[in-house]
Formats: sequence, structure tokens, C-alpha cells
Amino acid sequence: MTLVLTRSDLEAVLEPEACLAALSEGFRCADAVSVAGQRVRTDLPFPGTATALLPGLLPGVEAYTVKVNAKFPGARPALRGVICLHSGRDGELLALLDSSTVTAWRTGLAAALGTHALAGAGEVLGVIGAGAQAELMVRGLAVLRPHRALVVHDTDPGRASAFAERHDGRAVGSPQEVAAAADTVLLATWARTPLLQLSDTRVGQHFTSVGADEPGKQELADDLLRAALLVVDDRELAASMGALAAAGLPASAADATLGDVLRGEHPGRVSAEGRTVYAPVGLPWQDLALSRLAYRAAERAGVGRRVDLLA
Repeated sequence: MTLVLTRSDLEAVLEPEACLAALSEGFRCADAVSVAGQRVRTDLPFPGTATALLPGLLPGVEAYTVKVNAKFPGARPALRGVICLHSGRDGELLALLDSSTVTAWRTGLAAALGTHALAGAGEVLGVIGAGAQAELMVRGLAVLRPHRALVVHDTDPGRASAFAERHDGRAVGSPQEVAAAADTVLLATWARTPLLQLSDTRVGQHFTSVGADEPGKQELADDLLRAALLVVDDRELAASMGALAAAGLPASAADATLGDVLRGEHPGRVSAEGRTVYAPVGLPWQDLALSRLAYRAAERAGVGRRVDLLA
């Protein structure tokens, strides 16, 4: 029997603290898996793209995930699909999970970990792109470090205002206004041209860019990436379809991976005056970390619906 977990099921069982702990451990140990994760993406003859991430693997976990997503920028939600959680013993399909929810949680909370590891001591948080992933970044950071004030911009002013109201912040009219006010800036957009140049920033700031996760998407200009201490989640993926690729930079342009920083193999930020950037693409093992967590929590709580797909 397969457990089906919808958006509401997942939101009932997922907790930021437990997810942050699972993701933090994953960043420290995922490199020990000998099978490389794959991220496959294709254009469609429609206004969207299809993406598959497989296999999601972690050391010591006898299970794996396969995720299939549709990305349609004009839709709400813009990302829809499923995550299949399989047993590593016999391939049994243990669970089908709403990928939109799991992806928002794992992307947002993993980005919060990277932000916390690299950002300076400033207390003003900026958000560019007021969608589901930004929501989870802010929620995750609230667990890891408090912020005194929040400023937000979105191409939809109504969405920016609603986000600001939920988080006791204020909406502003442009990405540049966010960068001028904030010490730490979170970007989660569909931008295909840079939203911020080096000249829009100042020393000591940190930027987390989660929107540059497939070819053609770019949130930060190459001069800003070159000037900053640049951390990614995977060098080769960042150089083939992430922030490095968009800026025409090689894999070697990344100073470290977040795993390097969390394991203590790279110091991360070394100066209060330096700029730092975290620019992840998103990795298959992150789907496993949160899907397994949700599956176990749902089983304990009796949440979800069991179906026999072979009947």
C-alpha cells in the first residue's frame, strides 16, 4: 500500500526545526554517497518546462526518491508534480508526495541554512520575490536567527504587500530599494536578467539566490558574483544550469559548497566587510531528507490516505 500525502497532509506534519536538522545533516554527509544525483530538465511545447531529480540518496538510508516537476511561471502554484518515495530493499512505492510543498520546504529551509552560515550580523532582512520559497526561507531564518525589520519587493505589488503584512515588514518598489535597506537579501524569482548589480550593493551584505535553478535564469549579475565569496550546493550543477552558468563562470569560480562550510572544511565568511553569496540549484538528496521525514511523521500521526496502486 502506498501512502498519498497532499499539501495539507504535509503542512500538518512538517516542522521547520526537524526539517532544518535533517537538511543540515544531509549537507554534512550526502557527499559520501557513491551514486551521483541527476537533475534532468527539458523545454516543452507549452509555456513551461519539465524537470526530474533522481535518485535522492543519503548514507545509511534504505530508501530513495524520484521527483517529477512541471514548472509553469504563469500558474499558481508555478510548480506542480509528485515525489515518489521508494524502499531501497525491493523498490516498493512507499509514498506519493505533493512535490510543490516538499520542494518549497526543502528549497526554502536549505537556503535558510546557507544564509545563516554566511550572513553577517545585520538585522534587516530583504526579500525579492514573495512566493512560497521566500515564505519558507523567512520561516527558517526565524528559527535560526531573529531579524529586526523586513523589506520586500515582488513584481505583483499586492503579493508583496500581503507578504509584508504577514511578516511585520514593508513593501518597496524595486529590487534596488530592497538592497539599499537590507543587510541580508533573499531572492526567489523567475528572473532571466540580473536584478542586482555590484553597484546596487554595499560591503558586508549577504545574498541568497534560489531562482537561478535552470538554464537562462539569473538573479545576480556576474560582477557581483565575482566580487563576493561565492558558495553553491554543487559546483558542477551550478556551472551547467545555475548561477555560475547564467553568469558565464566556470565551476572553479565557486569558493566552496555549503557542505564544505557546514563540515568546517571552509570558513565561510571571514570578514565583516566582505560580500557573500549563496546560490544553490537544489539536490535530489534534499527531496529524500524531507520526504522520509514527512512519511515517518504521517505514519505516526495517521495522516494521509493509503491506496493500492496495483489493485
